[in-house]
Amino acid sequence: MYLDEYKRWLEADLEDFDLKKELQDIQGDDEAMKDRFAVALKFGTAGLRGTLGAGTNRMNIWVVRQATQGVADWVKTQGGTQTVAISYDSRLKGWNFARDAAGVLAANGINVRIYDELMPVPALSFATRYYKCNAGIMVTASHNPARYNGYKAYGPDGCQMTDDAAAVVYNSIQKTDVLTGAKYMSFAAGVEAGLIRFVGDDCKETFYAAVEACQVRPGLCRTAGLKLVYSPLNGTGLVPVTHVLHDIGIDDITIVPEQEYPNGYFTTCSYPNPEIREALQKGLELAEKTGADLMLATDPDADRVGIAMKCPDGSYELVSGNEMGVLLLDYICAGRIEKGTMPQKPVAVKSIVSTPLADLVAKHYGVELRHTLTGFKWIGDQIAKLEADGEAERFIFGFEESYGYLAGSYVRDKDAVVASMLICEMASYYRSIGSSIKQRLEEIYAQYGRYLNKVDSFEFPGLSGMDKMASIMDNLRKNTPKEFAGRKVVSATDYEKTEETGLPKANVLIYGLEDGASVVVRPSGTEPKIKTYFTTRGASLEEAQKEKDELAAAVRPVLS
Repeated sequence: MYLDEYKRWLEADLEDFDLKKELQDIQGDDEAMKDRFAVALKFGTAGLRGTLGAGTNRMNIWVVRQATQGVADWVKTQGGTQTVAISYDSRLKGWNFARDAAGVLAANGINVRIYDELMPVPALSFATRYYKCNAGIMVTASHNPARYNGYKAYGPDGCQMTDDAAAVVYNSIQKTDVLTGAKYMSFAAGVEAGLIRFVGDDCKETFYAAVEACQVRPGLCRTAGLKLVYSPLNGTGLVPVTHVLHDIGIDDITIVPEQEYPNGYFTTCSYPNPEIREALQKGLELAEKTGADLMLATDPDADRVGIAMKCPDGSYELVSGNEMGVLLLDYICAGRIEKGTMPQKPVAVKSIVSTPLADLVAKHYGVELRHTLTGFKWIGDQIAKLEADGEAERFIFGFEESYGYLAGSYVRDKDAVVASMLICEMASYYRSIGSSIKQRLEEIYAQYGRYLNKVDSFEFPGLSGMDKMASIMDNLRKNTPKEFAGRKVVSATDYEKTEETGLPKANVLIYGLEDGASVVVRPSGTEPKIKTYFTTRGASLEEAQKEKDELAAAVRPVLS
């Protein structure tokens, strides 16, 4: 069957020289043909993600057109404005995919609002809400290596598509022939017909205003003298992040030159992920050379941000997603109480795999901290519930351990633009009172205890990878571990059983240990890997790290 599909593609007019050449190059290579055509990329709540190339199991214009036809079929049942917003990042083929998605929507009689330049995830979420769209499409593979691209679908609230909507879209995709099934008109024809229009400056300016309205101490940055090194990691962050920082008064910004402009090859960091030191290396070198207070980097679609903070000895230390989530929660709470802008009954939100230290900080400030499943759409869902009750202003902050943060209810996804602004404002504030981010973090640990949160990943590549992952999770459910590294398991929570958690079903297992530590096992929703999250607490970092290492060694055989 996959050979027949291969031949069909080989003989078709694919409108793309790269695809044609790839198909010719793999002729006679059974494994290569099977890898590309034996299965199709599956559309889920996170949309599509895969390596670029020819075939149903790759990201290319034909798979994008097929997916967009599915989105179009769903939109046509929804009434409303019959409009879809589109944005794209610096990924290879990103503009091609965005343009072709617009062409499919236009051919279906659906209006399109597409950005005239690459813009990040939060800008797409904002435009979807601003134009009262039925849906949004973001062409991105987030922080994956250069060979990947992807396609995220959003609902009318600017949140990633719900399970129900994604199921309808997927069902439609399965009925749409990948090469011949999607309706299509050229981008130029769509513009001429008045169906495709660019996002206006009014939308962009309103987005920036919404971000800047989230300042905790407005005006502070103009006199604090913060010295910043910033890297957009060759992605979408350069324009929006520097626009907002200049607006709030931060002008001493040194951009990492090799990573300043869009470049989908990501030649200076093979894995453009602000969680890892390698991606920040160029920025760290520049920070040391300039003596910057802070080094900050946003990922290619600018929904996540990582930083390195300056230590008293002049060195730079990376801050984890959990640490930054706690620091921002602490800063926002203290600052809003001081300024008298804290709402009645404030609400913050974090994912179930994020640090319990946030619970202690929230309690200290009298803030309700809600827990959600992993995936920022669940944090967006909590904002939506508050909004439905006319209480959106109660939401003050949401975060995930994977470097995603949001303050304000203007979008429904994580936003590295507002996070960058708040991190710089926080650094400016501590600088203005003779302190630093590093010093404040140490004070938090002294007050609440030395928590350590670490994530390990186990990859399962190839066509059998997903089956192997399913088998491991099934075995853990049937045979609950009694202990890890000599520490007794005192609670085992299975998020597939909603009656236990009060949350929607999710493929997540959480083990609580007798000493208060925890181990979380969760397959990734977008990549063939199982992630393990460890939370330990010690009198010192070394003590917490020692327990984490012991727990990780005990978990490894279970996942092999």
